[in-house]
Amino acid sequence: MDLIQLAVPFFLLAMAFELVFGLVQGRNTYRLNDAFSSLMLGILSQARKFIVLGVGGMAYAWAAAQTAIVPWSTASIAAWVVAFVLYDLCYYWQHRMGHERQFFWAAHVAHHQSEDYNLSTALRQTSSGFLLGWVFYVPLFLLGVPAEMVVTVGALNLIYQFWVHTQHVPELGWMERVFITPSNHRVHHAQNDCYLDRNYGGVFIIWDRLFGTYQRELPDVPCVYGIRGPIRSWNPLVALTHIYKDMFDDMRRTTRWRDRFRVLWARTGWQPSDVGAKWPRQKSDLEQFVRFDPQVSLPRKVYGGLQLLAATALLLWGQLGSLSPEGYWLWWLMLVWTGVATAGWLQDWRFSTLCFLDLPRLLATALALLVLTPSQGWVIAACLWVGGSLGLILWELISSYDAPAVEA
Repeated sequence: MDLIQLAVPFFLLAMAFELVFGLVQGRNTYRLNDAFSSLMLGILSQARKFIVLGVGGMAYAWAAAQTAIVPWSTASIAAWVVAFVLYDLCYYWQHRMGHERQFFWAAHVAHHQSEDYNLSTALRQTSSGFLLGWVFYVPLFLLGVPAEMVVTVGALNLIYQFWVHTQHVPELGWMERVFITPSNHRVHHAQNDCYLDRNYGGVFIIWDRLFGTYQRELPDVPCVYGIRGPIRSWNPLVALTHIYKDMFDDMRRTTRWRDRFRVLWARTGWQPSDVGAKWPRQKSDLEQFVRFDPQVSLPRKVYGGLQLLAATALLLWGQLGSLSPEGYWLWWLMLVWTGVATAGWLQDWRFSTLCFLDLPRLLATALALLVLTPSQGWVIAACLWVGGSLGLILWELISSYDAPAVEA
């Protein structure tokens, strides 16, 4: 049973409630463009599971085959509690290394790029964490924790983390001493100097208190969300690869072989001295920080919302269906194509460029649904989606003659 997949409808309802609550309270924390970026990355992360074999699976199988240090029973409540706590300890170290070492940060950074902080941020997930993130959980299998127990407590850990991504919940008294709460997780997502690289726990804050990485949210220091080197783009490919690109550029540019290897495992943000002198990375000035928020026309905003709904439906279609390996790769590529093209509409890319990129996508996706899906409901949905999308593109074309596009 996939607990994460079962929880998704509740996640969506909670986001809708948070949006309405914020509007009623006069404190809306959502923007369409930023929420689109977060949710699109979440969609791609879920879709990635269908096309990439878990490289940690073989290591887990080997570890589980070794002599277990202690016996475990899935019928024991105490065993479940211990497994839950131990999983969070492993998560703490995975999460901490995900911030403190460049290669791990390259995979984790997508979760921190949002300059808003709301429940959609919780769904902003990486698609490359499978590369080495599994290493930190090998001890659980060496201890003999059954695989089904690890998967279940891992899902519960992730589900718990969803609710702490909100600005609407204040400090919660005694809970702040034991658990990860919205207040101390806001600290984790802030880029202020006093908040940077703090509060790594998934469920329990006790690990941060024990290992010296705890920081309380200060009433006189408002959190500035995002990353120090903002990408200023809604493009999911940029979001998922920009740190890998930075590392590759540093390795290519430096003249010292020792530094080429060091780039991978150095502390986050480190550059070889010869590279940093010629190609320093620009960091945000938090005193004059301005969120990335390119203004676009109403047709583009409506179009962006429609494509996000379509991408969600396409994800559901792939999850419920049974495609060939090649089919799943094409399905994933269509989702990526949707994310890139829609990001362009929300960033005010040139109309001619977008039509060249987007019209083939609409036709290809609709054709695939019509050919591969016998269900009449999906056929009708595909026709409505393409017709509505083409109508909105025409609306944008007509609107552009009435008023010049607003520059990003």
